[in-house]
Amino acid sequence: MDVAKEVKKAQRGNLRSFEHLISAHKVTMYQVARTLLASDADCADAIQEAILKAFSKLKSLREPSYFKTWLLRIVINECNQIHRRNKNVIDFNELTFPSTSEKGYERVELEQLLATLPEEDRRLLKLYHIEDISIKDLADIYEKPENTIKTWLRRARENARSLWGEQEELEWKNGSRKS
Repeated sequence: MDVAKEVKKAQRGNLRSFEHLISAHKVTMYQVARTLLASDADCADAIQEAILKAFSKLKSLREPSYFKTWLLRIVINECNQIHRRNKNVIDFNELTFPSTSEKGYERVELEQLLATLPEEDRRLLKLYHIEDISIKDLADIYEKPENTIKTWLRRARENARSLWGEQEELEWKNGSRKS
């Protein structure tokens, strides 16, 4: 699919082209939303709002080849809005318990480790390492040069190593780790 051609058709009012564009990017939209939000319901709300905004603002997109980046930026903005709205709300129905399978524990442990990081580091690391969003796409999403994204990723990794190393050292000193 030639994205630029589809975008131009959609900008001229072709609904089928807009549907193709959304369909082509739905998995990535979900991955980004899931990285930023805890519940599938919130992800669905963010994606739905992003699609509505994208549809209503499509004519304002000047460079059709940047459609994916533009769309993901809208998804991120919607996720941030939902996150702010839900910041102090705890939904006990959304609490999950680790699976008894090995992978379930690994995922819970990874989430716990990531939770110790500052919000921006956590988001960036999840988008790049877990959701496989490229540095180029991250640069477009954050509207920063690729080298800036690389620097942010390096700093986030260093911060993670530092925090996790301190936690492990404390566990050893307190005798909570057995060799």
